[in-house]
Amino acid sequence: MAAEKFVKAKEKFLTGAINLLTDDIKVVCVDHGVDTPNIETDEFLSDIAEGARIATTGNLANKSITGGVFDADPITMSAVVGDPFESIVMYKDTGDPATSPLIAYDDAAEGLPCTPDGTDITITWSNGDNKIFAL
Repeated sequence: MAAEKFVKAKEKFLTGAINLLTDDIKVVCVDHGVDTPNIETDEFLSDIAEGARIATTGNLANKSITGGVFDADPITMSAVVGDPFESIVMYKDTGDPATSPLIAYDDAAEGLPCTPDGTDITITWSNGDNKIFAL
């Protein structure tokens, strides 16, 4: 995943407001026909229109940070239906979209854009040097 970090996420990393290892980290699939995330100005999940959020993963598992590189196990969303989506967005889930900070945006991951057809969708992170992303 060649993810771009949201500007506000960078601030939250530096202040300790986001801890990738201990926080609940999820991914949402986003339909750009409804809303396109803005890495410069969007801060919370609520900044992405609810109708643009097609599917959401469970929490990332087996997260690790080594040498400034973030990684986790692949994650599967079961029986995904809905509108086509063009990007995935990683966020910290607080239980409230208005306080769930956006972390990273990717519209170039393998399989994007995607048209859900009721089958499972698996997000497999890169095996390259930067894995999910590097700081």
